[in-house]
Amino acid sequence: MNSYHPKSPLNELQYYITPPHDCSYLDHKSARMVFLDPAQRIDVVTLSELSRSGFRRSGDFVYRPECHLCRQCLSCRIPVNDFVMNSAQKKAWKHNQDLHLRIVRTENATSIHYDLYERYINLRHHDGDMFPASIDQFDKFLMHSCTDSFFLELWQDQQLMCVSTCDMLDDGLSAVYTFFEPEEHRRSLGVFAILKQIEYAKALNLDYVYLGYWVPHSKKMNYKSQYIPFEVLIDGQWRRLNRQLSDQEIQSLGTSLMTTLSSDWNRVIK
Repeated sequence: MNSYHPKSPLNELQYYITPPHDCSYLDHKSARMVFLDPAQRIDVVTLSELSRSGFRRSGDFVYRPECHLCRQCLSCRIPVNDFVMNSAQKKAWKHNQDLHLRIVRTENATSIHYDLYERYINLRHHDGDMFPASIDQFDKFLMHSCTDSFFLELWQDQQLMCVSTCDMLDDGLSAVYTFFEPEEHRRSLGVFAILKQIEYAKALNLDYVYLGYWVPHSKKMNYKSQYIPFEVLIDGQWRRLNRQLSDQEIQSLGTSLMTTLSSDWNRVIK
């Protein structure tokens, strides 16, 4: 594996790049990742700058896709002060008013957190690369961190219903991963978790909730584009979507990002 230094104001940090491997989002595609040396512990300012440059954290690793002829992994964020709920989000909000919020450090996780995580992975993602869940996987993915992280928890009385692992940034919250009670379909807990992160960011006078990567040609990722307005990082610039795109528009955008972004998209993305 070769040392790699992307053009960035953060180039005093040490980076590496992986060999090509199967893409996690798109079938029959290969991917490469640039990642920060995991031995480096970084502060909030550095993680914030990395996030604004398109990086994402998973466990001890801070990474960014660096793929040949594909730019579909778009960092995305919600500008919380401009966000307006749609009808489905309003319904999720209404259905979960009996839940209360707690904030705890990830290092204080207990068997209650793992038990919920295990049920979620084994029932909701039994066909994914995280199945089967394990304590080692939970520790490395959600408890280990190169920065300060916390759990945003939602409880119904004494029952833990939902957990969002978050990182604090200087301009927002970064949503790392959310898991929830898998049998509670009516509640739309995944939607409600994002809404609570938006509310919490606003309470802290922060500007954004970062949702990781939106991949237009990956249907399982398209829920992220339903939080409007919605900002995406395209070719080093944050661009805003002020309305929800149709399925056809999403497919067209994804196709454009396999080559270069067409000038036609300037009518939609500001």
